Amino acid sequence: RPRLAMPKQIMVNFTIEELRGIMDKPDNIRNMSVIAHVDHGKSTLTDSLIAKAGIIAQAKAGDARYTDTRKDEQERGITIKSTGVSLYYKY
Repeated sequence: RPRLAMPKQIMVNFTIEELRGIMDKPDNIRNMSVIAHVDHGKSTLTDSLIAKAGIIAQAKAGDARYTDTRKDEQERGITIKSTGVSLYYKY
């Protein structure tokens, strides 16, 4: 079965001034939370959003567990504490 080519991942790098300018526009800020039962894909969904923002490679989404930053979370493969992330989406 042939493999499909993945689109080239574009990493987004902002200066402090650019970030400040984005954050100073409250109409452009959206807050969200991912809540679900154990083993229902919260980390996979979060990894996919982070990959779409260009922070991690799309191929790593679902396996990276980007928001599991504590050592015990990484060792046990479970999320224990909530983690905040900021993502920029240009529309």
